This record gives sequence, C-alpha cells and structure tokens, in this order.
Amino acid sequence: MRLLTAVDQLFLLLESRKQPMHVGGLFLFELPENADNSFVCQLVKQMQESEVPPTFPFNQVLEHLIFWKKDKHFDVEHHLHHVALPKPARVRELLMYVSREHGRLLDRAMPLWECHVIEGIEPESEGAPERFALYFKIHHSLVDGIAAMRLVKKSLSQSPNEPVTLPIWSLMARHRNQIDAILPKERSALRILKEQVSTIKPVFTELLDNFKNYNDDSYVSTFDAPRSILNRRISASRRIAAQSYDIKRFNDIAERINISKNDVVLAVCAGAIRRYLISMDALPSKPLIAFVPMSLRTDDSVAGNQLSFVLANLGTHLDDPLSRIKLIHRSMNNGKRRFRRMNQAQVINYSVVSYAWEGLNLATGLFPKKQAFNLIISNVPGSEKPLYWNGARLQSLYPASIVFNGQAMNITLASYLDKIEFGITACSKALPHVQDMLMLIEEELQLLERTSKELEFQGITVEDKSDDKGNNKTKKLAP
Repeated sequence: MRLLTAVDQLFLLLESRKQPMHVGGLFLFELPENADNSFVCQLVKQMQESEVPPTFPFNQVLEHLIFWKKDKHFDVEHHLHHVALPKPARVRELLMYVSREHGRLLDRAMPLWECHVIEGIEPESEGAPERFALYFKIHHSLVDGIAAMRLVKKSLSQSPNEPVTLPIWSLMARHRNQIDAILPKERSALRILKEQVSTIKPVFTELLDNFKNYNDDSYVSTFDAPRSILNRRISASRRIAAQSYDIKRFNDIAERINISKNDVVLAVCAGAIRRYLISMDALPSKPLIAFVPMSLRTDDSVAGNQLSFVLANLGTHLDDPLSRIKLIHRSMNNGKRRFRRMNQAQVINYSVVSYAWEGLNLATGLFPKKQAFNLIISNVPGSEKPLYWNGARLQSLYPASIVFNGQAMNITLASYLDKIEFGITACSKALPHVQDMLMLIEEELQLLERTSKELEFQGITVEDKSDDKGNNKTKKLAP
C-alpha cells in the first residue's frame, strides 16, 4: 500500500457531487490511410479482450481515504466506454458530450479513471480523413498535469507503423525497463523529518520578504484577489470550450519583447478575461489574481501531485496591453525567483503556510465571499513529436480540468507539435457563454502581435526590480 500525500487527500476532501476532482483530456485522432469502418471497433475490442491487467497508477484503489492499494477485481466494462455520436458530429457535439461526462463523479470503490472512445466525428475539412476521439479522465489525487501528460506520451507511439496492442491502462507493460523511474520514490521517516526541519528558516525568510514588499503590486498575497463573477458557487453543470492556436504566434511575441512564452500566455488570457467581464459589465476595479501551477518534479515519475503555485497579478484593471504585460512579467518573475531560492520541500511548506487559509476556506466554506485567487491558469508542456495510436495520428489534445466553489473557471493549455491547445473548463450556470472566450483569446492575441511589433521597432525598456538575490537590475524588453 502507498500513503496518500496531504495534497492528494485535499483533492479527495474537496470533492462533492457539484465539484468532481478529476482532470481529463480530449484527444482527436485522424483515421489512418485505407482504414475501414471497423478501425475504431477493433481498437475497442482489442482493449476489451486484453488479458494484460492494469498497471500503476491505473490499478490503484482507495483504502479508507488514507492509502492506495492494488485493485484485484478489475472490471473493464466499468472503465471503458464506446460511444458513437450521430454522424456527422461536429466538434461542438463532441464537446457537449465531454462536458456532460466531465461533470460526473468517478466511483471511489473502483480505480479512479474512465476511458471513452468516441466515433462519428466529421473530418476537419473536405477530403481530410475521418476522425475519432478519446476522452480520458482520472482523479487529481492520482496525478497532476505533468504526470498526466507523461502517461499520454507513454501510452501512444511516435511511429505510425508501431502497433500499440496493449490497453492504455496497461502502459507499464510496454515500459518494463522504466518501471523504477515511473514509480514514486519511497523515503524513510527519518529523512522526511530532517527535510521538514531544514525548511523552517528559509520558509520564514520568504514569508518575511513578502511582508516587506506588501505595497508592491507585483508581490501578490493571498488577500489581494477581488470579488468577481468568476468566484461564484458552482453547480454540477460543466461547459468545456477548446481551440488550437499556432504556437509560433506566442513565441514571436515573447521574442520581440524578450519575455517568456508563459508570460505571453498569461497576458493573452488576462486580456480575454478582461473583455469577457466587460461584456457583462462585471470587471472588478482591482486586478484579477491567477493561481499558476508550477511543477516541482525532478524525476520521471507519473504518480501523485508534485506541484506548487505562483500567484500572478493579471493587471486586468489596466486598459493598456503593454502596462498589463509588464505587470504580469514582474509578478511572475517575483514568484519564480522565490521558488528558485528554495528546494522542493521548502517550496511545498511555504505554499502550505501561504495558502493555508484558502485551503481551509475551500474545505469548510467559512468565507464564501472571499478567495485567495480568481481563477487557475495552467500551462502543461506536451509532445514536440507526433503521436500515433495504431497508425491513427493524434491531431489535437485538449485538457479539461477542475472547477470548485468560488472558482468557476479554469484555463488549462497544453503544447503539441506547433500548436497551443486551450481547454477552458467552467460551470455553465455560473458563467454563461464561456465559449466566447475562444474568440476573445484570438482578438487579444492579434492585439499583442501588433503591440509587440511596435515595441520592437521603438526599443522600449522596463525595470525588472531584482534578481534572485534581491539586487536591483534593469531588463530590456526590446532590443
């Protein structure tokens, strides 16, 4: 048996009928050349009839909400679902199906995952191959975003000619030589105790640094988030909106003004959210705060949650896109520098102390009108190489994540080949017409493309207040 971590348990404690705590992915495949109408049925039959048992982490079942133990009664019919949408189903109909399924709880008496194979999806364009989809959901207590993406890459092949004969949930049977790397590392109680004691001083130092810089808008505390319609109580209804954007557009903006691609992603999201809230006359006068996950993984494991979070000031109170992107850049850099000064255990304990009241609030609902952040924006690195499932090429992958009371929208994106794949998950009753965000993201992307070209021409500079050691410095945002 394996003990659940505090973060893993938190996802289970927060779960209710209205707020399932699983993450998911929607994967669109193109049928191989010369594939007949039975191709998808054969894939499903192959998985149904496989005698290879599920492997870690798909064979883990809860024991008293404290341990994971190996499941000895795998029932493929419970986990695998074969669905045929009425032809020709558009992506809209596919997303409606996935939205409904994403709002349904997983059965805690079973391993916490489901696999849906969906056929009947129209081609992307006239003359293009027909498509089918895979929707996979797995509980957040089992994996975080990085681990989930690693599972995807290990489940599929980088060659169109390599047969993948094993079910997705038996992937470790394909990677026997990597088992030690994939499994979570066991540590002694003494080592854990020493590690925890060593975190006290550096964590206190960083908390004191935050207090000293309280009036700096790029140092975000857990009390800075304003009230907004993004922070309503939610229902069980979900709406998932998804769209692909050319990754080169984000890279070009980042290169022109010498910031990170992730800063550009946050700026695009901030501008789109600002437009969305203005359209409903609901933009707060104070800037929205984003909860931005950062991976702490230093190994190749695919289990549990090894992440912390940076609070980012999105600058949504600012009309000027340049001022907004400068503030986002400074805010993210402050968080990154703080984490670079700490090791993994120190970062985790710093996060536990910093976000303690928000965790209590989420678990108890003591402060329904107050939250530490307004939404989660997560960026998961994907595959730079094409992936295949028995010759069927993976065309797109869209992440689907969690929302909960006080957090009615989640924006998660994943990179794949030359695209950034946006997946927006929202409570459809709390936030109407969330699909409009996709158009607003495109509009904001176009605005930043124009703005960055002007900045590149003008040679604008901006102060980046300090380095890792707190020394003042100036960083150019354009040559």
